[in-house]
Amino acid sequence: SGKWFKVVSYGVRKDDHLLDMDAIEKTAHETKPKLILAGGTAYSRVWDWKRFREIADAVGAYLMVDMAHIAGLVAGGVHPSPLPHAHVVTTTTHKSLRGPRGGMILCNDEDIAKKMNSAVFPGLQGGPLMHVIAAKAVAFGEALKPSFKVYAESVAANAKALASSLKETGLDIVSGGTDNHLMLVDLRP
Repeated sequence: SGKWFKVVSYGVRKDDHLLDMDAIEKTAHETKPKLILAGGTAYSRVWDWKRFREIADAVGAYLMVDMAHIAGLVAGGVHPSPLPHAHVVTTTTHKSLRGPRGGMILCNDEDIAKKMNSAVFPGLQGGPLMHVIAAKAVAFGEALKPSFKVYAESVAANAKALASSLKETGLDIVSGGTDNHLMLVDLRP
């Protein structure tokens, strides 16, 4: 994609390792992107989807969120959902959602949905596998049950307990802790 698109990265503040939303907004106004991508594999704090959307709207960009790692926590109500804010949301059906390997592209705009559908099928997407569709249905059904909320709450609580215990042993947890199930330990000398 680097050959086709000009990618401009954003980052976290050096002092607390939290997303620097003011710097992200400034960069967006300077670069006028067509797409802002939010979501990631190593950010252990709550994402401010609303602020990302405000920034995207201010510069005329689409907001796309990758919630693959936190989808189960979103489904369990432990992490805020990007769905009310993002133009497009992508996720996997495995990881914290506990389903079989697969992915989803979600949006509530019919024009965007048509563009996504024609870009993905045929060509990129293979034929449907009925046993995988059935397994996804089971995973989605489980995510609707009260027990899934308990699971998601336990995942977040266990991660917070682990981060706290690691800090007590003298390890430095990037951003000071976790709001989800992700954490990074800073092992630099």
